[in-house]
Amino acid sequence: MSKWYLKEGKNSDLVFSSRIRLARNLKGFPFPNKMTDEQKYSVIQKVSDAIFKSELKDEYKFIDIDKISEIEAYSLVERHLVSPEFVSDTKGRALILKNDESLSIMINEEDHLRIQALYSGLNLKKSLEEALKIEKVISSNNELSFDEQFGYLTACPTNLGTGLRASVMIHLPALEKLGVLDRIFNNISKMGVAIRGIFGEGSKPKSSMYQISNQVTLGISEQKAIEIIDSITNQLIEKEKEAIYAFERSNLEDDVFRALGTLKFARKMSTEEMFKLISDVRLGVSVGIIDIPIPVINEIVLKTGKAGICLADNVTLDADIRDSKRANYIRDRLSLYN
Repeated sequence: MSKWYLKEGKNSDLVFSSRIRLARNLKGFPFPNKMTDEQKYSVIQKVSDAIFKSELKDEYKFIDIDKISEIEAYSLVERHLVSPEFVSDTKGRALILKNDESLSIMINEEDHLRIQALYSGLNLKKSLEEALKIEKVISSNNELSFDEQFGYLTACPTNLGTGLRASVMIHLPALEKLGVLDRIFNNISKMGVAIRGIFGEGSKPKSSMYQISNQVTLGISEQKAIEIIDSITNQLIEKEKEAIYAFERSNLEDDVFRALGTLKFARKMSTEEMFKLISDVRLGVSVGIIDIPIPVINEIVLKTGKAGICLADNVTLDADIRDSKRANYIRDRLSLYN
């Protein structure tokens, strides 16, 4: 089955992904930070039974986070399938993952359930549909913690209400080069929207990628939250396109082809260098300077992190070997494109 990031979506040259995350808890259990090991495994069993005894059972696989290697765990983080916090303490935690990796369910992170749906490009509506679909399967056999006044009850009050975070990962290299993002983001933050790096709260942007998400979950509908993020994303897309014209075409072409040449011929490549160069290549694709499918670029980004590059061997490799293997992988993926 083709992975979600190997498909193109609306504005996928600029919008890497659309994500919906739902925080949910099962009624009758304390929040994970107060649960016994027995209660944690009970929650895992209840959620697993709901999915793997349903008609969707063949679309998903079960991963016991406590039984996989550290490399496998952190490769899940690099592919944006779980949070860094989820793999930092693995006991009593599990992941249910759709075969195309478009939907993941973290069990016993901060809440009993963190349901996450991912789509390529700008498509928050479809992401929400998929997240609610699997929530319905789970809730058909398990009552969720819900209050008529406050909505879905969550471990952190900032998720109270809808328990929904709608976010997009957007590529803004031209605005970043112009040095105007701080002003733009300052205005956006006043609208109840958070701007973070590619791995969420506390992370730094890489490859000129920024995560835009709603902060308000109480007193607002799921649809309204999506509309706000959709509107802001579309405005950022227009501003990014306008910013591109502030640069001389010849200078852009030079940056793009230098980046492409290095990626295609380098024998060693660090993660940080890859992020910088792939950003320029993605910019070249979005303005029509070069013709490389966006899914190829997405795959390089998601599979060449420190853990991802070690995954085939499932052993920790030293930096020099990682850099060589990363360069080999990138050269191979780009060899078909001029």
